[in-house]
Amino acid sequence: MTPRVFALFAFLLLCMPFQADATSLRKLPVEKHIETIYRLPEVRSNLDYKTLQMAVSGYMRLRDNGVLGNDDVLTIIDYNKPSVRKRMFVIDVNNNRLLASSLVAHGKNSGQNMAMSFSNIPGSFKSSLGFFVTGQTYQGKHGYSLRLKGIERGINSNAETRNIVIHGADYVSEAFIKRHGRLGRSLGCPALPMGSSHRVIDLIKGGSCLFIYNGDDSYVYDSRLVKPDFAMQSGGGASRRS
Repeated sequence: MTPRVFALFAFLLLCMPFQADATSLRKLPVEKHIETIYRLPEVRSNLDYKTLQMAVSGYMRLRDNGVLGNDDVLTIIDYNKPSVRKRMFVIDVNNNRLLASSLVAHGKNSGQNMAMSFSNIPGSFKSSLGFFVTGQTYQGKHGYSLRLKGIERGINSNAETRNIVIHGADYVSEAFIKRHGRLGRSLGCPALPMGSSHRVIDLIKGGSCLFIYNGDDSYVYDSRLVKPDFAMQSGGGASRRS
């Protein structure tokens, strides 16, 4: 092979999209795993790198500790964005694919179009931040729903007591946004559009990792699942937790 042909061959290899099987992705170091996921166009254009870093780092810690019954997917809800934008992303972490993106509501006492205030207190009607593990599905007053277990003490550990679940809601829709300039709000649940909630719930049920964040650095300092130095990467969150 001549030097010119070799150079052309090397260039073509660099230009090829990265692909890896599930086994190789599982063996990647944390930062390489994050970079691989961040190459997905819709992830790169909708999630900041810090949020993805925290989500993947926490997911891998939970996975390696055997906490997850379903470690094929990672779900991220980014409440740093207004409700009129898609803020939920379901990622196939083994095959480097985005499985779903969706509008998602926040609690009515967390804010109007933006979620600004968060709580772990029953009756607060606020959303909670942090890492959750999805549970089982059931048929409730909102139809097909998914239980959530908050696994961060003092941050979201009352999720089950508060009946914080994923469910469909008619106030989560483009039509509602056109009428009101924002989504409707829940009693603290991350509610999804009625037309797609069933599919999303089936993707993430059975013990997968869900991470909810909004740029609040006080959460980073309180969490035992993310590194405190992540808080040094931004100028500080403006939200409140009670």
